[in-house]
Amino acid sequence: MAAYRRQALGDPAARRPKTAIWVLALAWMGGACLLNIRRCGRVHCRYTGPFLLAMTLPVLGHGTGLVPLGEAGWLLLGLSIGAGTAVIWGLSERLLGRYR
Repeated sequence: MAAYRRQALGDPAARRPKTAIWVLALAWMGGACLLNIRRCGRVHCRYTGPFLLAMTLPVLGHGTGLVPLGEAGWLLLGLSIGAGTAVIWGLSERLLGRYR
């Protein structure tokens, strides 16, 4: 039974829902940041929006198997996206101020 689960999780068809959810979530968050640039004027939105949209590419690459990141691929992507967003948010507002 464990071998079946392992094989099913490694199956590209099993990665499709996760890939779709990640891409939709990143597109939603990135798009919201880009729309917020004019509405609220937060500085970090200018940088986190494009970053989140750009991160859809490695997610798509890993989800389709074009970029093999190993068993910890989703974890690495999640940590990269979370850390990248936090660093961009913190540094941009610290260096450029909170609002423009």
